[in-house]
Amino acid sequence: MGQTSVPRKRKKPSKLHAAAPPNNFTAAYFRKFYLTAATRVVTPAEMHSRAALISSILKQCQIPVRRILDAGCGIGLLRKPFKQIMPRASYIGLEASPYLCDRFHWVRGSLVDFVPRSAFDLVVCYDVLQYLPDAQAARAIANLSRLCRAALYVSALTTEDWRENCDRSRTDRAVHLRTGTWYRRRLSKSFRYVGFGIWVRKNVTAVLWEMERPGPS
Repeated sequence: MGQTSVPRKRKKPSKLHAAAPPNNFTAAYFRKFYLTAATRVVTPAEMHSRAALISSILKQCQIPVRRILDAGCGIGLLRKPFKQIMPRASYIGLEASPYLCDRFHWVRGSLVDFVPRSAFDLVVCYDVLQYLPDAQAARAIANLSRLCRAALYVSALTTEDWRENCDRSRTDRAVHLRTGTWYRRRLSKSFRYVGFGIWVRKNVTAVLWEMERPGPS
């Protein structure tokens, strides 16, 4: 007689990181991740370097910038550097946190459905999208094509970043981790990638020599 097979229990896939309650972007959140030297995830000097990088690449691409939207601007670490580097450009900070809007007088709103009077030459979306569930993140990316008329800078914590790049002791784990491919697939509907997180609308001419453009690895 043949032996009766016993069904094997399927193992549950291990979670990439432990669940954490969603944050509500209060004063405690920004004090921990942006103001306290021992726990902050980024410094003003690093943000100044980021602003300089964005400005230099857009200048090389011959894309003028007169209006900047910093979507999810937080405590505004990019406002001063942009003012120093691009003094003729106006800066608008968009923020969903009531605490920050009261303190810094940002425009209160969400990247998911914000509708300005006119589009911006440069939209910055730094570490915002990972805080949105998939459906809202997809809507936010679609809205970027309406907010931005020239250039876009995007940075978001991805699955690979969590595994290999970030300092987990300083990085907020209450996020939605997705692959870089997930973001690139949606961004590429309206934008083409230039490099270092910068995307340009497909209908905008960016002057780049062949060996300056991203290519197959």
